[in-house]
Amino acid sequence: MVAIISDIHSNAEALRTVLADIDRRGIKTIYCLGDIIGYGPDPGECIDLVAARSSLTLCGNHDHGVFYEPTNFNPVAERACYWTRAVLEEEKDATRRNNRWKFLGSLQPRIEDGGILFVHGSPRKPINEYLFPDDVYSNPQRLMANFERMDGTLTCFCGHTHVPGVFVDDPYFEPPDELGAEPKFVIGEEKVIINVGSVGQPRDRDSRAAYVIVNDDEVEFIRVEYNIDVTARKIRDNPFLDDFLGNRLYDGK
Repeated sequence: MVAIISDIHSNAEALRTVLADIDRRGIKTIYCLGDIIGYGPDPGECIDLVAARSSLTLCGNHDHGVFYEPTNFNPVAERACYWTRAVLEEEKDATRRNNRWKFLGSLQPRIEDGGILFVHGSPRKPINEYLFPDDVYSNPQRLMANFERMDGTLTCFCGHTHVPGVFVDDPYFEPPDELGAEPKFVIGEEKVIINVGSVGQPRDRDSRAAYVIVNDDEVEFIRVEYNIDVTARKIRDNPFLDDFLGNRLYDGK
């Protein structure tokens, strides 16, 4: 049994709550699909927690942007990236500072394990391509091109859009609320791309932290309430982070 998390975005309150939920369920193995940092107020703590708990961790576009350069970021995201970089650089404990940078620099954009592909963005562009639910109607060729890139694997797990659900190669998108009262999807013989949602900044109009549990061929979508006030207050109190980044957490968008 594996828990897969993604898009924490320096939200330590949400991450700690999700990790506690994973522990309560007795799950020992955690994978992280990237964007540990960016946007939020607690980059160092989130890196430390993921480095300690995740046995497979990928590079997201914000991790890449902080380590290298935030190319093509909007002004709010870019400012948060530069602030995050400064915070990591200013860590006084040299061992902790160096370990964090070493960890970020070691993150891979794409990992295939046991016939399953793990990326942050998409099979075609693993760090920064968005696959939106609306692409089923507005850009189906993008989805089909990504299914073609899965190179013999039937299942891909991703994040990046912060919207959980399952793409099948009709193409069609199944959000968790179409999968039953306890939203679960059974992996079969068709190609699927499964978005695990976001721990730290959901954007599907549900403010609860999101992640998935994989048990053999069954994928369960989990939502967990956390204390949004704590993170939003830290963002409002930080002159380098836009208040919008805290306010959006309440609406899940």
